[in-house]
Amino acid sequence: MKKIIVLLVMLMSSVIIFSQDMTQFKLYKPEEKAEQEIERTIKQAKAENKHVFIQIGGNWCIWCARFNDFINNDSKIDSIIKTGYVVYHLNYSKENFNAKLLRKYGYPQRLGFPVFLVLDGDGKLIQTQNSWYLEDGKKSYDRDKVIEFFTDWSPSALDPKQYTEQ
Repeated sequence: MKKIIVLLVMLMSSVIIFSQDMTQFKLYKPEEKAEQEIERTIKQAKAENKHVFIQIGGNWCIWCARFNDFINNDSKIDSIIKTGYVVYHLNYSKENFNAKLLRKYGYPQRLGFPVFLVLDGDGKLIQTQNSWYLEDGKKSYDRDKVIEFFTDWSPSALDPKQYTEQ
């Protein structure tokens, strides 16, 4: 009986320790004029020779919070993002679905949340990424997959000069 109680206490403790405090997660701004903000982000990306990384989700989304924590708490991933991308968080919630923008980008919400878009410096959509492919199969993301994603869609990876014929 003691073993069962100890096991239950350990299980409950791990659930509490690893749970996300969603009351503190306020990354997305439903009231924001997303079209204008994306245009501003595109201009900044072009000026800095970067791509735009758009994370679509909402403050209700546990996996959005997990991804945000994951990329910001890993110095290598954070560095790759800062080097090659300007980031924008596009809200999707009952307060504002941003339907016009999602239609423009080919209905990425069909893939679940978060879902990621990569735009070039001219605002052209070059990748829609289902975040599920970047998960570790448990309750987080796979570091190598996330690094590969950001590296493969970076401006330097898509620079034609990288691929001169031999």
